[in-house]
Amino acid sequence: MSKIIHARLDDETARMRRQLARRLGWSDSRIVREGIRVLAAIFGRKGRRRIIGQGKFESGIPDLGSNKEHLKGFGQ
Repeated sequence: MSKIIHARLDDETARMRRQLARRLGWSDSRIVREGIRVLAAIFGRKGRRRIIGQGKFESGIPDLGSNKEHLKGFGQ
């Protein structure tokens, strides 16, 4: 399997690539590698998205904030 990527860039993307190469002193290959790493960090999460800290408080009920049964009558 080849690890070489061929890509067609529109004018705007080519301009951004030139600016990044000039500003950072990076090769095209490094720009692509770092771009893939950034996208993987943003979108590469596995599993269900969760609210940070959800289920970590004193109640001990792990789905307290997401289970509608626990929220009946809340705020009335």
